[in-house]
Amino acid sequence: MKNGGIQYLAIIGVNLIYACVSIFSKKASEYPFLSLQYCLWFAGALFVMGIYALCWQQIIRKVEISLAYMFKGTSIIFVMLLAYFLFNEQVTLSNIIGAFIIVIGIVLYTNNTESVEK
Repeated sequence: MKNGGIQYLAIIGVNLIYACVSIFSKKASEYPFLSLQYCLWFAGALFVMGIYALCWQQIIRKVEISLAYMFKGTSIIFVMLLAYFLFNEQVTLSNIIGAFIIVIGIVLYTNNTESVEK
């Protein structure tokens, strides 16, 4: 992929899909093991993971692998946000600081990569 903005959006989108697996896993954990509801939520998690795997394979075919893996940290941020908004879980100052460090690392890496390419 030559267009940097599109490749960044694609990587972030795939990591958002990956973060959605945690929603299904969390919902499955609310039901007794191997109950119908548990199995349905778990199957949903596997389905979303399959979609993620297919999309991830397409991205790493077109994007430098080190760049793609650098953005894997965004899934942690997405999970934190989803947990807060969907499950009313607490977000602590440590969580926010950790997310900030991840974003700083991504920005520094992408700026360095773009300056090396020029």
